[in-house]
Amino acid sequence: MEPLSPSVGWGVLHLFWRLTPHMDAEAVVAAVKACQGDGHQVITSAVLGHKADVGTLVLGPDLWRLRRLQGELQAAGLALVDSYLSFTEVSEYAKGLSEEMLKPRLYPTLPPEGMRAMCFYPMSKRRGIGADDGNWFTLALADRERLMREHGVSGRKFAGRIVQLITASSGVDDYEWGVTLFARDPADLKQVVYTMRFDEASAVYAEFGSFVTGLVDEVEVVLGVATAANR
Repeated sequence: MEPLSPSVGWGVLHLFWRLTPHMDAEAVVAAVKACQGDGHQVITSAVLGHKADVGTLVLGPDLWRLRRLQGELQAAGLALVDSYLSFTEVSEYAKGLSEEMLKPRLYPTLPPEGMRAMCFYPMSKRRGIGADDGNWFTLALADRERLMREHGVSGRKFAGRIVQLITASSGVDDYEWGVTLFARDPADLKQVVYTMRFDEASAVYAEFGSFVTGLVDEVEVVLGVATAANR
């Protein structure tokens, strides 16, 4: 297929899988390695809890290559139970940042070294219809910028402890953003979300989807753990 790429940034596809008795582990590994060899990043995780067995986060410039990996993993015997599509972006509230600061938002390198705990959740801003319901999109830009600056101050308290990837999904999936967090200490995943929910931008205007948490490792390790757990 002729590559199909966004004009700015990369495609980001979260895929969550169940193992099946028909899984061909060698084919799964080969598919992941081939995608990585084609210039795309694939991060694999062993999912904690009942929502899935394995997670794959694939990101890169070609949406056809993302879709091809999805099909190859299905053909290798993994059963897709959930997914989320988004795109890397630079927020309208990040105007004025240097190229050095903007580039990692559009073209990140993942996973961050040593950060083996991760979680993903989608979120949107509220569109309440009542006077007291909170509608983010009726606020003036200056008010939204003020609230996001406050939100950013809370997030920067976790510098070095959390690496976050916020991706845009308006028009391509059910929520408006996807949030992927990486941490060395799994407790920091809890603490950063708890802390930032007290900010007005979150407490009044944010709506969250389901959280999925996993342990990041090479695909061979993740499959080995998941397979042992399903015996």
